Amino acid sequence: MKKANNYKQIYDLIKSKKIKGICFDSRQVEDGFLYVAQRGTIVDGHDFIISSINKGAKYIVCEFIPKEIEDNDILKQNTTFFVVDNSSEALGYIASNFYDNPSKKLKIIGITGTNGKTTTVTLLHNLFMLLGFKAGLVSTIVNKINYLQIPSTHTTPNQIELNKLFSQMVESGCEYVFMEVSSHAIVQKRISGVDFYGGIFSNITHDHLDFHKTFSQYIKAKKQFFDLLPKHAFALTNLDDQNGEVMLQNTKAKKYSYSLKTMADFHALILENSFEGQLLSIENVELWTKLIGQFNAYNILVIYATAILLGMKKDETLKAISQLDSAQGRFDCVTNSKETKAIIDYAHTPDALTNVIKTINQIRESKGRLITVVGCGGDRDKTKRPIMAKIAAQNSDILILTSDNPRTENPMDILNDMQKGLDIITEKKTFIIENRHDAIKMACQLATKEDVILVAGKGHETYQEIKKIRNHFDDKEEVLKY
Repeated sequence: MKKANNYKQIYDLIKSKKIKGICFDSRQVEDGFLYVAQRGTIVDGHDFIISSINKGAKYIVCEFIPKEIEDNDILKQNTTFFVVDNSSEALGYIASNFYDNPSKKLKIIGITGTNGKTTTVTLLHNLFMLLGFKAGLVSTIVNKINYLQIPSTHTTPNQIELNKLFSQMVESGCEYVFMEVSSHAIVQKRISGVDFYGGIFSNITHDHLDFHKTFSQYIKAKKQFFDLLPKHAFALTNLDDQNGEVMLQNTKAKKYSYSLKTMADFHALILENSFEGQLLSIENVELWTKLIGQFNAYNILVIYATAILLGMKKDETLKAISQLDSAQGRFDCVTNSKETKAIIDYAHTPDALTNVIKTINQIRESKGRLITVVGCGGDRDKTKRPIMAKIAAQNSDILILTSDNPRTENPMDILNDMQKGLDIITEKKTFIIENRHDAIKMACQLATKEDVILVAGKGHETYQEIKKIRNHFDDKEEVLKY
């Protein structure tokens, strides 16, 4: 029995090709594999060490050795145990080593924050492809190796999938990788062992309190990412967020900032805004972009700043940015022959919903009405439900509360939670329609010339999850029907 503190013994085994594969799911174990027993929120991998050994695992990484194994010499006879402080953290370094440390061969830029992650990494990937570089993307919507699309199951993949993906990017000649870094992934050590070249902070607002329990814990989770950045990396933060400077307090990385409202290393101004796009001034140079709204002005400024920090030329970068389209399901605007506009957006947090509605109302200048269709996801943070309804009701002319992804919850229970955010006045302009198809249909039927419909919450998603079954459902498709 061996105790590993710096994983060197495991690395030596990998180098000698004695470890045939690595996994943390006992069902995937094959002969000669290394099995990592992680403590999960629901399942403890230590409970499956014996079954892993029976399936052929020769090496076990764990935080403790169960008593039934300690007392069984036969189980221990042909198995090497490595006891570590944190199995999930160890898995990151082991997976990185198993795939020959691919993150050290790439310039990986990670972005964390509540809103804007997907748009930012997607725009960065598209920008660098336009500039002639080979680049990888790790995002909520899709993962990409140059133009090759790989389905995405999580915002940030697990340690093994992530390093395998990085390895494929190296083989395909990628120089840069732009990836979302979720707070869950940070806490669960899914990014351990990754050598980041840069880190970006977008913003932090109310979300994921079902997982983090308190807002301070949520902030702490995000900050961990910057605390762990190496000296050779850069850290870019949003000074307009009240926690922007907090994120970089203890980082070893080179610090940079961006802002629309105050002095910063990178600064921009919004000169004009419309449903067709907006005119920005970045570093005193005017730029027209197809992306709409203040939140997208931040996204554009971030990708500009990142490109400059990565050594790109200012003029070439701005020219390429002007050609970019938004990420799928982010302020996706559809207009019919009657000049009625429908916006499909992923906004599923109070802050994101506020930003989208604020942008729509600023552009339409009180012409027509804003009809908002929105719901909240099941099995997620319940405290934001009444807040979301209140925001939508106070800033819309007509509100339709409907089902989002109820998952295992009763949709009406979710809607009842949302209704708690309404008062006597806002209740009068609110409809409760559980069926999302019917809710969108009603919004389209109510809309007249110059009205704007906002369908919020699901954006790019092409499914609705009900009782653990994903049924095909696309907000944009539903809007286009009517």
